[in-house]
Amino acid sequence: MPKSMPKPKTVNLYEAKTHLSRLVEEASDGAEIIIAKAGTAKARLVPLEKAKKERRPGGWEGQVWIADDFDDELPPEVLAGFLGEDDG
Repeated sequence: MPKSMPKPKTVNLYEAKTHLSRLVEEASDGAEIIIAKAGTAKARLVPLEKAKKERRPGGWEGQVWIADDFDDELPPEVLAGFLGEDDG
């Protein structure tokens, strides 16, 4: 069962202007904050996604090998297991 998301905190525009630093800290800790004007949601303050490391291929070069028969056909009894076939 997926973890339920906490309910977003709603603040009015005046409160958001007055407490912006605190609200930014809350958002950076994972909270979602809705900024409303006259009771109507106008903006959403959410944390930034973490930057992903750039991948560099070849990091395992010389440390891993693949058998020559890696992509050969599977033996019938192994294939039957993958297909959920009963062997008896």
